[in-house]
Order: sequence, then C-alpha cells, then structure tokens
Amino acid sequence: MGVLSGNPKDEPLHYGEIFDVWSFSMKAKGCISVYRAYYFHAGDKDLKKILSDLIDQSELEVKECDTILTSNGIAPSPVLPDRPEAKLAEIPVGARITDPEIASLIAADTAASMVVCSQIMGKSIRVDIGALFGKYHTTKAALGLKIVEMTKEKGWLIPPPLHVTRPEPVEV
Repeated sequence: MGVLSGNPKDEPLHYGEIFDVWSFSMKAKGCISVYRAYYFHAGDKDLKKILSDLIDQSELEVKECDTILTSNGIAPSPVLPDRPEAKLAEIPVGARITDPEIASLIAADTAASMVVCSQIMGKSIRVDIGALFGKYHTTKAALGLKIVEMTKEKGWLIPPPLHVTRPEPVEV
C-alpha cells in the first residue's frame, strides 16, 4: 500500500489542495458577509430567496472546508463578524445597491466560483476533495441557472450583442 491508497481521508493533502481549500473557505466567509449586505439592500422577494440560498451554500462550504483543514492540522482563516441588519427603507437611495445590480453581481460571482471549483477538481489528487468541489460546482450551476432565469423574467438581464442574422447554408 502506498501513501496515496486506501481511504482518501487518510491521505495527506498536497500544498495545492491545502491552499485551495483554505482560500475557498476564506472566499466563502467573505461571500456570507457580502450576500447578507445584498440581502438587506434587496427589495425583490425572488432575489432575497436566491440570496438566502447563496448564504446557506456559503455557510455549508465554510463548515466542510474548515473541517477538512482542522482535521489535517491546518488553521482555517478567521470568521468575519456578523453584519448588523439594515432596513431597506433606511438605506439612502444613493447608497443603495439596486436589485438589478445585485443580480448581476451574484451571477458573475457564481460563474467565477464554478471556474474555481473546476480548477480545484482538476488539481486535486485526493478523491474526496475532487468530489467535494464537484458537488459545489453542481450546486453553483443550479444556483446560476436560477439567477439567469430570474434576471430574464424580471427584465434585468443585459445580454451581450446578439448575432441574430445567420448566413445562408451553402450546399456542397
């Protein structure tokens, strides 16, 4: 039996996996704080539901990643303090982040997170780490789909230039 055989949880993490899990946990902790701020700024109930789902997912990621780190003797990044609640009506109009802005920001963040999950999956040699980030990728893809459907429905989606004319097919 080699060092990298048997139960994946008994295998050592390589430095890339440590850095990736630690960084992902740190990013998720930042997302919890930012998504809560967005939640306080949001007025649309569908947007607030997606933000709640994003917060729940980020909290799960923190818990799971920090468990891996601590069980391998690595100190996780510090947890950010809870953001105080703000009432939407009390946020000045010029300081308020609008619902379309929030939707655009969370769509971009979710897409970028999927790329990171794919990179971590590709770099990991521990099967459990690859599978964990595969799970995160799938969840983020589902959340991204909800976000794009919502932005289309609400009229918030700003598409890139669309190619509406197609060349005539050439018969060979």
